[in-house]
Amino acid sequence: MRGSGHSLDSIVETALGLLDEIGLPDLSMRRVAGALGVQPSALYWHVENKQTLLAAIADRIVAEAAPGATVTDAAWALRTALLAHRDGAEVVVSTAALGLGSETLEKRLRDAYAAAGSADPARDATVLAQFLLGHCYLVQQRMQAAAIGAYAATPDEVAASTRADFGAGLAALAGR
Repeated sequence: MRGSGHSLDSIVETALGLLDEIGLPDLSMRRVAGALGVQPSALYWHVENKQTLLAAIADRIVAEAAPGATVTDAAWALRTALLAHRDGAEVVVSTAALGLGSETLEKRLRDAYAAAGSADPARDATVLAQFLLGHCYLVQQRMQAAAIGAYAATPDEVAASTRADFGAGLAALAGR
């Protein structure tokens, strides 16, 4: 793969495209390798294992969010980035749970809280990150269920109704 012109960036880009197309349950190293036209073993020059690849995908998803001038702006930008990719919240949650990844969601929120003068930006960021990740995971699950008729709404209705819920949750957390 070193001579094939592929890099970690191109692997992550391909894997993210596959994630959007087929979802996390069907994303495998074999599928990513096939999409790149290489053997699965060639991927291991760039990533140690699938979880390392998922961490790089999570970093890419989080990096899509603009930093945000305020905690609220940062949270909305992160929500948008997570929901922009099929199973994006699940990928970021699993990466965060294992302490993997370099562009962490909590760091973005901690920086925003520190800039706002929070007395404990780390604690505040942890609380908001848990709310944000849980919210986005729930939204994506409902949207997928709605898409197959297993939830009594359309995916667009789920997106619209949960947007207001997210705003209310942010307001409640800001009032602490």
